[in-house]
Amino acid sequence: MSRLLPLFPLQLVAFPGSAIPLHIFEERYKEMVGEAEASGTEFGIVLTKDGGIVNAGCTVVVETVLERYPDGRFDVLTRGRRRFSVVALNEEKEYLRGEVEFFEDEDWSSASPELRDRAIQAYKKIRQVLQETGDEAAENAPNPDNPLLSFQLAQVVDDLDFQNVMLRSRSETERLQHFIDVTNPYLARREYKSKMQRIAPLNGFGHKPATL
Repeated sequence: MSRLLPLFPLQLVAFPGSAIPLHIFEERYKEMVGEAEASGTEFGIVLTKDGGIVNAGCTVVVETVLERYPDGRFDVLTRGRRRFSVVALNEEKEYLRGEVEFFEDEDWSSASPELRDRAIQAYKKIRQVLQETGDEAAENAPNPDNPLLSFQLAQVVDDLDFQNVMLRSRSETERLQHFIDVTNPYLARREYKSKMQRIAPLNGFGHKPATL
């Protein structure tokens, strides 16, 4: 069953249960988020990509208004709720709305304790690297007993394509395994990027230095 849902295109992926602070300043989104805050209803966050939006997202509800500014802007803390697929778009209002279908996991079998432990160890490995490079963002430690543990872990990887894949997956076991599989390649990319940032100012030839 589909329904029309207000959509907020952003450069982020929201997950069920995740806390998402938002700064609202455009008039159309002041209206959209203001209505959701007043009525306690959901709106959907969808990832912007290649000049458009992806066709899946997650609804959020406004938990609290953090601050209101004299010019009408305001900060809110929202919380992720339900995943959805976008079936059709509606542009009758100033902000985008979508006809959506909600979905949940199709594989309801619990991930094995061994897999969950391996995923948490991979998460700790990433956090350690982030701490060492000073890139760590403040976040709550994952709850090992959370049936959607993978969504908590996915937020530590600042790769929107990866997060989008995780959001769409309909199996907790599949998501945890995918998180484990990307850990080493992700850290390798971060290390290469960090190394290039250190070397690039000294290399005026526009190619990969031989020392890499």
